[in-house]
Amino acid sequence: MAAPAQNHVWVGTETGILKGINLVKKQAANYTEVSSLDHSQEITAMCYGDPQESEVLLGCRDGTVRVFNTEKSKFTEFHECRGGEGVFRGLGVLDNALVTCVESGLLKVWKEGSNENLEVQVGAAVEKMRLCDTQRNKVGTGGKENDLKIWDLQRPEEPIFKAKNVRNDWLDLRVPVWIRDLDFIPESDKIVTCTSHHQVRIYDPIATQRRPVLEVLFGEDPLTALSITPDGRSVVVGTSHGHMGVIDLRKGRLLCGLKGNSGSVRSIQCHKSLPVVASCGLDRFLRLHSLSDKKLLHKVYLKSRLNCLLLTSRDKWEDEDVTPAEAEDVKEEEDEVWNNMDTVMEKTSSKKRKEAQEPSVVDEATEKTSKKKKKKKAV
Repeated sequence: MAAPAQNHVWVGTETGILKGINLVKKQAANYTEVSSLDHSQEITAMCYGDPQESEVLLGCRDGTVRVFNTEKSKFTEFHECRGGEGVFRGLGVLDNALVTCVESGLLKVWKEGSNENLEVQVGAAVEKMRLCDTQRNKVGTGGKENDLKIWDLQRPEEPIFKAKNVRNDWLDLRVPVWIRDLDFIPESDKIVTCTSHHQVRIYDPIATQRRPVLEVLFGEDPLTALSITPDGRSVVVGTSHGHMGVIDLRKGRLLCGLKGNSGSVRSIQCHKSLPVVASCGLDRFLRLHSLSDKKLLHKVYLKSRLNCLLLTSRDKWEDEDVTPAEAEDVKEEEDEVWNNMDTVMEKTSSKKRKEAQEPSVVDEATEKTSKKKKKKKAV
């Protein structure tokens, strides 16, 4: 039986490889058979299968959902979730049932052992579907010319909230809609979105207006991913040119920028309790930034272009991964290596010692010349 995979980050790639990264031990491993890969196995969506994070669910381009068991370190289940057109734009779990949404707008709840699956048409050109962490039956969707909608899967006939586009611009032209990512603000009914027109917007379903209650512009490039910080007061956004920033959701201003990315950011996730944020993208690097001092804590090259990631919710990484027994083993191995090393004495040849003791001819001539110059000056 394989050892449990105690990784801090799981990453899905364009080539269909599931990679696990242990940040404490600085190790990265592939958990997919590389010899049997093709373009149809590209991973486009990921989520955990249970609160214990013992299962990682992968939504692939070919319409299948693969289940990876982290305790057994192998794939245990494969589900056929074909329906609609396009790749998965969202993946989740609701009461042991899979929730999927594809690009064409078909949201489907796959009930285990039942042929009657719930189907909801949420609109065409979907870019993102996300389940609420606290109210699992609540789902948010959005895409290109498909503004934000919030659905209740217990009453899926009509959305419980449907956003309204902002007013025309100063030229009286319609403002285009293109939502790229969204997330629910914890301990609140509000939801935050980012768009391809570098807009960060907050919607409040309880408010009387359906337009955004706050809008912030970030840079000039399309925004591709976002994640809300653990305190729920800020949001981290990433662009198609590799820029990342932290925006205050209360005052609507930029708090700081996170440097280091050089390619389009595909996925961002903040830790649920620690002030860190993980990001990945087309430059093939996984990065972990600190939200408190903006420092780059970890940078791991993973060889493939990265689509999505999952960050563990565990708090005490060092205590879990480096046990006293392991530390003692490492210390014993180091002591053994040092004890077995041969002592090397630096030997000086007799010729070099002789040269060091006897003054050279050049030095004597130099001394005589300097004495003559001093006598001339004295005269």
